[in-house]
Amino acid sequence: MNGTKWRERDENMGNKGTKILIAILIILILVSGGIMAYKITRDKENETQEVFGNQNEEILTTEIEEKEVQIFNGNDRPIAVMIDNHNQAWPQAGLNQAYLVYEIIVEGGETRLMALFKGVNVDKIGPVRSSRHYFLDYVMENDAIYAHYGWSPQAQSDITKYSINNINGITESEKTFWRVKDKSAPHNAVTSTEALLKVAKAKGYKTTSTKESVLNYVTDEIELKDGQGATTITIPHSSLQKVKYEYDEQNQVYKRYARNKAQTDWDTGNSVTTKNIIITFCDNYTLDDSENKGRQGLKNIGTFDGYYITNGKAIKIKCIKEARNTQTKYEDLQGNEIKVNDGNTWINICPINAKVVIEGPSTTENTATNM
Repeated sequence: MNGTKWRERDENMGNKGTKILIAILIILILVSGGIMAYKITRDKENETQEVFGNQNEEILTTEIEEKEVQIFNGNDRPIAVMIDNHNQAWPQAGLNQAYLVYEIIVEGGETRLMALFKGVNVDKIGPVRSSRHYFLDYVMENDAIYAHYGWSPQAQSDITKYSINNINGITESEKTFWRVKDKSAPHNAVTSTEALLKVAKAKGYKTTSTKESVLNYVTDEIELKDGQGATTITIPHSSLQKVKYEYDEQNQVYKRYARNKAQTDWDTGNSVTTKNIIITFCDNYTLDDSENKGRQGLKNIGTFDGYYITNGKAIKIKCIKEARNTQTKYEDLQGNEIKVNDGNTWINICPINAKVVIEGPSTTENTATNM
């Protein structure tokens, strides 16, 4: 009996051990399966995250690309063209395709325009007129190829002195500058960006540039919330040439008028408009030269008062030019570089004592000599 009981007890213990071993094996299998399932799930999640991560990066990259400044983009070298602004030259061609236009006084109280083009194909630009030496300051600060039809003696001298890459219509063929029949000479010479680029390449001028823009363009809309209302701006460059800009709120641009006449494009008839306006107050003077034609000089080296105007508002700024061939700095009254809306800009340089009038919806401000 005792031997039998021992055998039964050993058998029971053996059965229990087997059951325990089986249980352990089952647990190990379940754990291993769980670990494997976890790894598979984790790998799939990582793959999914990687795919979506790449997609998100692509989306982010696309958004960044979409927000790049459009008005000054790429490495095409700017082309600066002197534009006739006599009333017999109106209407002019190409101004709406220019990213930047300077307006400065010349002899007789007239103004002349210099329009800059970058990375655009413009079939008709003009009427093209002769160079004046102080416009070269703005050619150099924009690293531009300079196109003109003739020159003053001072401009001719300075073009050589500063090694300006220029294209003079007087010495070029009619394939580069040609005269049209619907205006009278000297107000009828025109050109195109394609024609100018062809000549520039033939002359060995570089047609690309890495020089940064003079203006600090940004893609986020600048509203100048602390600025004064500026829906109508009147700028008397002289007793002859009075310019006015009227704000088009729907399109968020300013329409240009000169001598009380709306300015339009020569071919399309569309209004000449601008997103931004900069006013710089600095004096001009009559040159004492042998020709006595009343040609002007410009006192534009130093720090000058001005305004930046966009989207129906205006702020006071400082315009700082340290040398003829250095870029002008445009700063707010706290010394910060102003941010400029991504759009075309007209820079009007007028005398210090010019009675510029900036009108808002219900108020008017007369700008005195010293702001």
